[in-house]
Amino acid sequence: MIVGSGEFTYEFAQGWGELPFPVKLGWCAAVACDSRDRVYVYSRTPSTPIVVFEPNGTYVGSWGQLLLEDGHGVFIENDDRVWCVERETHCVRKLTAEGDLLMTIGNPHTPGAEGEPFNLPTDIGFDSKGFIYITDGYGNAVVHKYTPDGERVLAFGSPGNGRGQFDLPHCVRVDPNDRLLVCDRSNNRIQLFNSDGEYLEDWGHFNHPDTIHIDSEGIVYVAELDQRVSILNLGGELLARWGKGKRTDAPGEFRGCPHGIWTDSKGDLYICEVQTNGRYQKFIRQR
Repeated sequence: MIVGSGEFTYEFAQGWGELPFPVKLGWCAAVACDSRDRVYVYSRTPSTPIVVFEPNGTYVGSWGQLLLEDGHGVFIENDDRVWCVERETHCVRKLTAEGDLLMTIGNPHTPGAEGEPFNLPTDIGFDSKGFIYITDGYGNAVVHKYTPDGERVLAFGSPGNGRGQFDLPHCVRVDPNDRLLVCDRSNNRIQLFNSDGEYLEDWGHFNHPDTIHIDSEGIVYVAELDQRVSILNLGGELLARWGKGKRTDAPGEFRGCPHGIWTDSKGDLYICEVQTNGRYQKFIRQR
């Protein structure tokens, strides 16, 4: 099964990432790769919240039991620190690649007041100076900015569909120019801001954008809730797109809703889905 187009054509990796018995996963909310191209799938499964695979699909193991409860977003920094955004727990966890807890931002199990962190947060991104940006989320319409040590220094956004407003800020990533790209999911757009939270522009024509990944070459990958993937450059120009906009069991298509997306150092693409159990896929880039 071949998907995509032009320079961004991929072959579906049939059978990649098989789990050993009796490991099973529920909804797979997010995915990321570390510096060794190991793949971390973040699922809403109490017994196996984080499942790790080698690039060839070999199962490595799992961690996060008794700590991670409601996975929503994940981000792995260059030093292999793993950041897990916990939606219904209202907090963000910083961990080692082996799952040891290093820091918690937010008050676990305690939702913040209106506009305050956190009320069902969604995802996280980092700028070139190490500042942290967290989208917040289902219960708020805010992006929070933190220092690398976890001190909040800025918050921006409000409910609505105008410039700088959000109807479910679902993900934030930071591009090489330190512009913030925020999935404004229910408004079907991605809004761009500078690091001070000032509105720059927006990109439309998405079907409920869920999650963004920006690779080392500045290519932007967008997982869309309505069974679609879009690939763009930093100017917002569409480079490739696939997905039928409906649920299907066809290889390389989507039974659930694409919710997490990441690429490894070779440009291979990983996508995981919610609203279906145990669904994550690898797509091998054709060069």
